[in-house]
Amino acid sequence: MATTGPGGTADAGYTRVFAEADPSDVDWLGGKGAGLARMTQQGLRVPPGYVIGTGACRRYLEEGTLPAGLADEVLARLADLERAAGKMFGGGPVPLLLSVRSGAPISMPGMMDTILNLGLDRAAALAMAEATGDARFVADLVARFHAMYAETVLGAMDRGEGIDELVAGVAPADDPGAVYDRIWDACQRALADDTCDAVPDDPRAQLLGAVEAVFRSWNTRRARTYRDHHKIPHDIGTAVVVQAMVFGNLSADSGSGVVFTRDPVTGEPGLFGEYLAHSQGEDVVAGTRTPDPIAEALDPAVLDELGTTCSELERSQGDVLDIEFTVERSVLYFLQVRSAKRTPEAAVRIAADFLHEGTAPAVATRHVSPAHVRQVQRPGFDPGEVDRARSGDRLLTTGIGACPGQVGGALVLDSDRAKAAADAGGEVILARPVTSPADLHGMIASRGIVTATGGSTSHAAVVARALGTVCVVGAGEIRVDEASRTLAVGDRTLREGDEVSLDGSTGELFAGRFPTATPAAATDALAALLAAATSASGCEVLSRVTLPADVAEAMAAGAAGLVTAVDDVLAATGHLDGLVEGLLGQGAGADGFGGIAALVEAEFAPLLAAAGDVEVGVRAIDLVADEARELLQQTAVTTRHPELSVPLGRPELVRAQLEGLRRALRESGSGARIHLAVRHVSDPAEARALHALAEQVGPEIAVGTYLTSPRAAHGAVDIAAVSDVVWLEVRTLQAAMFGIPARQLLTAEPLDGYLRRGLLSCDPRTTLDPSVQRLLQGVAEATDRSGDKVGMRLSGEVSETAAAQLYALGFRRFAVDAAETRPLILALGKAGLAR
Repeated sequence: MATTGPGGTADAGYTRVFAEADPSDVDWLGGKGAGLARMTQQGLRVPPGYVIGTGACRRYLEEGTLPAGLADEVLARLADLERAAGKMFGGGPVPLLLSVRSGAPISMPGMMDTILNLGLDRAAALAMAEATGDARFVADLVARFHAMYAETVLGAMDRGEGIDELVAGVAPADDPGAVYDRIWDACQRALADDTCDAVPDDPRAQLLGAVEAVFRSWNTRRARTYRDHHKIPHDIGTAVVVQAMVFGNLSADSGSGVVFTRDPVTGEPGLFGEYLAHSQGEDVVAGTRTPDPIAEALDPAVLDELGTTCSELERSQGDVLDIEFTVERSVLYFLQVRSAKRTPEAAVRIAADFLHEGTAPAVATRHVSPAHVRQVQRPGFDPGEVDRARSGDRLLTTGIGACPGQVGGALVLDSDRAKAAADAGGEVILARPVTSPADLHGMIASRGIVTATGGSTSHAAVVARALGTVCVVGAGEIRVDEASRTLAVGDRTLREGDEVSLDGSTGELFAGRFPTATPAAATDALAALLAAATSASGCEVLSRVTLPADVAEAMAAGAAGLVTAVDDVLAATGHLDGLVEGLLGQGAGADGFGGIAALVEAEFAPLLAAAGDVEVGVRAIDLVADEARELLQQTAVTTRHPELSVPLGRPELVRAQLEGLRRALRESGSGARIHLAVRHVSDPAEARALHALAEQVGPEIAVGTYLTSPRAAHGAVDIAAVSDVVWLEVRTLQAAMFGIPARQLLTAEPLDGYLRRGLLSCDPRTTLDPSVQRLLQGVAEATDRSGDKVGMRLSGEVSETAAAQLYALGFRRFAVDAAETRPLILALGKAGLAR
């Protein structure tokens, strides 16, 4: 068969040689093949080879056998490779041995199979001994190859007892034929005992078996688990790289190493890597021998060549690189180049350094993500210590992560004692069977909250999110005994005062305390990166706050303004329960909401004073909010007052909030520009009535709408025409289109399982569905007609994909939870740079 390559030339079927392949065609060549093609075409010293494309793997996985014609093509390429290398496969005078390695389009380090030293039969072994003068070296190659092939292709579990000792007993001058026979026969006997199978002694059969084994390894359990975790598609397949071997285990002036063009942990400039003399690459990564730093171990001339080449590669690719190399008798060869995995701290520093060094912003920011920013900005646990705690016995239980963050402190089981401990300077984790408004003072005082019952809309979850306090709910295994001041999980018992650690993202509660730290990269490097992103996007991002203390942090994160909600503020200050009790008690008459105005005035005056002159968007009380249904006792309230189920069912409630904000603004002395926006408006008539209501109160407070339904989005142009401000709640709209509760778009399950089963064509938590995109195209018209009126309200963790989709539709105004301000600024900046 023949296919047309990216450049329009005819390529032979399933394979391409390094010198002819298009390095940009990563989907066909895989990452490893593309890197080798690029280095070869740049004139670097790369052992020759060829790539079997990903399409062959996909055919193999569909049919269960090597595609028709592939074997002939692989062997024909082998003949070309012999000529390019000047060596003979399966013979002499200089034998050609091969490495056969996987190379997916998306890097999956260590997840799939590799076979080195392939092509050894008796003739090749004798020729290798003649060429090198070292029978001990050949014995090592034979044992290594047999063990890798047996494990990878034939599924052997054990290379056999005594093989290493046999190899160690070989002297360089021993008879190579006898050495080969002794080692090969011992390996074959061990394999027969293990699997009743044998490694073929025909090198061409070895090659085809290895290619098939690499294809099979695409669907191993570890590879599928890795792809699930990193959200890599299962249907892209892997390429196979067939390459001439060079030997780092040949002599004392040979060796193998891995080098990064910058430190992948800190991002510090300069070569960072390790080298192991007299070794093959597998020895470096296996951890069985301790390598040396390259600056100390490499010959100065080789080190100088490596440094120069690394700098050139980094500059040409605009990325920090992970490079595998081998030195054979003091000659440097390059075996792989790929984008380096890096810590979040390193990713941020590297991007900022690239900008400072003059790299184009679109290139500099390419490998830093909102997830990196999220981790860098927030103090967190050391991942290694957490892993050790999980594998040990420190993980007590796992509940539902309700508010993200990682904190540690002393376990306290009572809100009064929690406040007292915090007032005395202690750091507290409050554990309760369930929280109520009576626990608010303890919740405010605590660094973290964990409850035995409740879900993501429980009192604890809603109040914790309003406070920005780390929270885990629904940890059903914990039993709190307030009388004895103990917390039990299974057969383990902790006493009040014992130290614990809490992860509000994973829902995990650990015994003992992990130290937390904010990495240094969270300062200057992050600020420089976000400044560039803001400039590139031209967007304004408003940040959600609840208390006056939140304002400075939001502005420091780069917010252009603030958003808040009346019910959030009242919940965080302990007043919302009074409203609910009033509604469930005597009810609100014509003036029954008069107390709301006083509450809003009292709680918003200090918040507005802290805000200064920025824009402040305030969401009106929503008594049917999905995310606070338990806290607001919605069923009871709306049964007694069904008119509160619609946005303007009780105009007096909206008027009271407008009046309270007007008074708070005057009292604060602030120059803040305030608007009150009402949720669930879906008709222009509602927006007109809201505007008329605001005019009765006074001109100081603008009014707007929060659109939460497909009908509202469909009519957004007309609603915007009679509104001062329009917000569209993206998560709520997306959930409505899918017909699922909006709160489910903030949790892992059930959607993770649903997507694994292939029951949805897109993940509504991260990607705008086409139906939503079509609706938003109409909303974008309102943006065009009314300037910056229409904003997108995003809740939960920012999705870089969704942010880019919204940016492409033309939206430039956003509101986001406080912790997501920086991640969203970066995502929008990358979207702007991409365009």
